[in-house]
Amino acid sequence: MASIVRFDPFADSFEDMVRRVFRPVRWEGEDQPLQIKVDVEEDDKSYKVKAEVPGVKKEDINVQIDANVVSISAESKREKDVKQNGKVIRSERYYGSLYRSFSLGQDVDQAGAMAKYADGILELTLPKKAASATKKLAVQ
Repeated sequence: MASIVRFDPFADSFEDMVRRVFRPVRWEGEDQPLQIKVDVEEDDKSYKVKAEVPGVKKEDINVQIDANVVSISAESKREKDVKQNGKVIRSERYYGSLYRSFSLGQDVDQAGAMAKYADGILELTLPKKAASATKKLAVQ
């Protein structure tokens, strides 16, 4: 036999109650919106960036470099049809833009930068710009 539990509406905090009422609704097996996740490694001569951009064609990826700021953008398109016995039960479409921008510690040599995309991973090799020599000015 099941035990009876007394409900106390004031046991939870107001924030918990609001969070429970307004939690996002998801269909079972629904894909989450895409996000660009980035790993950055640094050595003496360059930065190595690995960005996860799953489900996007390489033609839809755009990488821009401005001094030490790297911006990655992509257009994502997903279409999903669920069929049963030859009839469409559910049809969903998702179109959206992905964008990620971050700053590096040193300017990037744009002429030597390289990008490669395979299996949903964008790999960037960004050589560091040679540091300009500091010139000391004599005060007169």
